[in-house]
Amino acid sequence: MTTQQPLYQAKKFFLLTCFAGFFLAVHAQIPDHIYKPNIHTIKFHKLGDIYSYPIIGLNSADQLELHFDDMDADVKNYYYTFQLCNADWTPANLPGFDYLRGFQTIRITDYRNSSIAFTRYTHYQARFPERNMIPTRSGNYLLKVFLNSDTSALYFTRRFLVVDNRVAITSVIRQPFSSKFFLTDQRVHVIVSSAAAKINIMSPQDIKVSVLQNNIWTTAAFLNRPTVYRGNYFEYNDDGTSFQSGREWRWLDLRSLRLMSDRMQNLIDTNDRRTDVIVKPDAERKQQIYMYYRDLNGIYTIENTDGYNPWWQSDYAYVHFTFVPPGGRAYPGKDVYVFGELTNYSPDNGSRMDFNTEKGIYEKTLYLKQGYYNYSYITLDAGRTSGNRFSFENTEGNFTNTENVYTVLVYYRPFGARADELIGMNQLSTLTDR
Repeated sequence: MTTQQPLYQAKKFFLLTCFAGFFLAVHAQIPDHIYKPNIHTIKFHKLGDIYSYPIIGLNSADQLELHFDDMDADVKNYYYTFQLCNADWTPANLPGFDYLRGFQTIRITDYRNSSIAFTRYTHYQARFPERNMIPTRSGNYLLKVFLNSDTSALYFTRRFLVVDNRVAITSVIRQPFSSKFFLTDQRVHVIVSSAAAKINIMSPQDIKVSVLQNNIWTTAAFLNRPTVYRGNYFEYNDDGTSFQSGREWRWLDLRSLRLMSDRMQNLIDTNDRRTDVIVKPDAERKQQIYMYYRDLNGIYTIENTDGYNPWWQSDYAYVHFTFVPPGGRAYPGKDVYVFGELTNYSPDNGSRMDFNTEKGIYEKTLYLKQGYYNYSYITLDAGRTSGNRFSFENTEGNFTNTENVYTVLVYYRPFGARADELIGMNQLSTLTDR
């Protein structure tokens, strides 16, 4: 063995280690996922609009704001970066320098310890894009927050969109084609015209369409082939864009932990500074007459009537949910979940309810910050912890008159390109776009 061989082996090992670390950092990521248990109450929306979804225009002055709490109640060096993704949220095959102008990572320097509240935490917030890091391409982006500028020490991810509106989109709410779903589902009829977009369409698969109900990716419809295609005309008109209608979301007012709101059955404060909120038992609603009322379509807002600033002067409480099935019997072959932004729209172990055989009820306790919450109950085949084939049928019922908001996203990949561009977005409501 020559003296150069150990050096060669060391260099080879170093390069393989770096490549493996890069591969894991880029590919082993889950959108809208929390990796560390100390992270709570992530809110990500347009600047100044707590009810909005994080969508900005390419090369615009739009900004987003991020809020989250670290329950360790100390100060950490959190950094963030943006990862460009394709229409299906797989990482784009591009280095960061091809879609980010400026630095590749930015430290979050705006933080404050909780005050007035019994619960100790550190609240972090940030605004972006800012001049030190700006997306230069349209598309799906993943916000990644990590520790000490180490991208492998990932704490959580959140999706956001950068859109460059170049195509004309027409979308209308229709009844499904199948008469079986006339009274329970809603279908989105989408027409895309690229005549004025100045793009080179070589096949109908060059355009992809995603349709979101209430901005929930768990149930999103992905379409890569139009029903009708004529040059610059793309029409998507089948049951592939049909969604369960559900019904208006249930609500819970936690803006005050001193006074009981209408949905609280009991409010318990203990000497160890713990607050427990017992929510009034919920029951099936599928047999109830449909009634429209204004809701938040599944999201929650951080609000506080007990203090001045809701972000760092709000407290946390253990909130106990109860669902009473008919006859006090568990649904055979089904699991019941608390569903909404409060559980990250994820039917998993963190949102699955436990059935109490003695009381004949489903129970779940969530650790929530003061605010106003929307939620629903869903069922999923027993034993499944992922997937989007859940149902509102048993717990909430499906009513075609339910108010839902739909977002249509249009993607395009030029010939030879390595990433999908987001070239159009349209939003419509069932109240006005039928």
